[in-house]
Amino acid sequence: MAHFIDTRATLVNDAVDGLVAASGGRLARLDGDPDIRVVLRASLDTGKVAVVSGGGSGHEPAHAGFVGPGLLSAAVCGDVFASPSVDAVLAGILAVTGPAGCLLVIKNYAGDRLNFGLAAERARALGRRIETVVVSDDIALPDAKQPRGVAGTLFVHKVAGHAAEMGAPLERVAALARRAAGAKSLGIAVSTCTIPGSPRSERLAEGQAELGLGIHGEPGIERIALPPAGELARMMAGRLSDAVAAAGRLALLVNNLGAASALEMQVLTRAVLATELGRRVRLLIGPAPLMTALDMHGASLSVLPLDDELEAALAEPVPVPAWPGAVRIVPPALRPVPEGLTGEAFTPSHDAVAAARITAVAQALVAAEDTLNALDAKVGDGDAGTTFAGAARAVLAGLDRLPQADHAALCRALAERIGRAVGGSSGVLGSIFFAAAGSSLIGGAGWPEALSQGVARVQDYGGARPGERTLLDALVPAVDALKGGDLAGAASAARTGAEATAEMERAGAGRSSYLSAGDLTGVQDPGAAGVAIAFAALAEA
Repeated sequence: MAHFIDTRATLVNDAVDGLVAASGGRLARLDGDPDIRVVLRASLDTGKVAVVSGGGSGHEPAHAGFVGPGLLSAAVCGDVFASPSVDAVLAGILAVTGPAGCLLVIKNYAGDRLNFGLAAERARALGRRIETVVVSDDIALPDAKQPRGVAGTLFVHKVAGHAAEMGAPLERVAALARRAAGAKSLGIAVSTCTIPGSPRSERLAEGQAELGLGIHGEPGIERIALPPAGELARMMAGRLSDAVAAAGRLALLVNNLGAASALEMQVLTRAVLATELGRRVRLLIGPAPLMTALDMHGASLSVLPLDDELEAALAEPVPVPAWPGAVRIVPPALRPVPEGLTGEAFTPSHDAVAAARITAVAQALVAAEDTLNALDAKVGDGDAGTTFAGAARAVLAGLDRLPQADHAALCRALAERIGRAVGGSSGVLGSIFFAAAGSSLIGGAGWPEALSQGVARVQDYGGARPGERTLLDALVPAVDALKGGDLAGAASAARTGAEATAEMERAGAGRSSYLSAGDLTGVQDPGAAGVAIAFAALAEA
């Protein structure tokens, strides 16, 4: 798999330089030894307790992205998924620790415990005051003697960082950090991650997920068929709830493991908040990529039982861009839909021929959804079939309420249904087409003339013309053929027009207009193909 890197050998150093360069002067790094990769605040108050954490790279923005006031004083970056060396950790400690001392936040992995632990001992031997807290929040293996430290570590960063910023002494900072280490976490993923410079390893079939995975690409403890988001949220929330059964109010951190889309993360967040566990949540952090596993398509949930001190520490804003802040959970604000959107009221009527033709076209478009999406995936955003099918389903759902016997009113009703059901330009153009056709029918025009008027309006407002690789390349010849009164001829003309788009090297409108000839050649325009399918069904009906 391709990655935006120079070489794997310099990947972490280059990334650290990029982070510091983009910080606007907030951050600095230690210089002089390329194997020591420490990111620290550019401006430090050594009269306050330092909070230092770190670990393997690949979890960005953790850990270096959380360096700043109210969070970490420094972060020590190891190679990808590998603990930093003892010397690197010690360098980080010595760079930021003054008389107030230092708290080391360590994730519960053997390499981190050993390297951070030995660095702490060496720092103590040099006269530094050091406290440590080991985070082991993962509940994937309930009987594990050494639970892993995962995204719950970020609660510790925030609580300890806040206490240090407020001037608390080292013992107090450490005590609060250990309370925050009572967090519990559980992860889910539908893909592995890809180490930059290495091939991707696939171990999950389509539709499978791993529950209870780590953050280094290691397999989960349970492989499951991925359920809908609501069911998944209940499953994960149930396990987390058991782990914090005695707690009242909770903080919830929703973490994107790297490649889940914002839409997915919002759906998952909503689903979790709707569970019994979710009803105990008072503070929400995320959804956001916080402790990732490179490009893993997954998410993790972390919960922390709250008291007043922990809640205040988590809620306090910090000037660190990667930290999303904590929001208090309140009932969603709902407002009524403004008046004036009701639209025209239509009197239902029945026409067997009109109903049969509408049904045939709509069913054909629904059946072609996957085919048209596959075409659109090659030259657009992959949703043309869903757009056509969405309009078709909306029309079918309200078929009995349409003014089928009044053709002018029928066109206006179709314009309204399609405009409401389909977003983007496709819905608007479809609505314009039928609205213009309806107006023409009111004026006494027949169907061919009315549809021609609809085409003309689509061209006026859409800006495209035949020959520019759009649905017009099938629609215009089909409507022209209708002037001879031949539906079969119209279907044939639409099919020929759609097929011709596969040889057009440039598109005049839509997302295809941004593609090169090499990407377009041999692929029919999905809009034109959809029009051809509609006319074929109309002719057969």
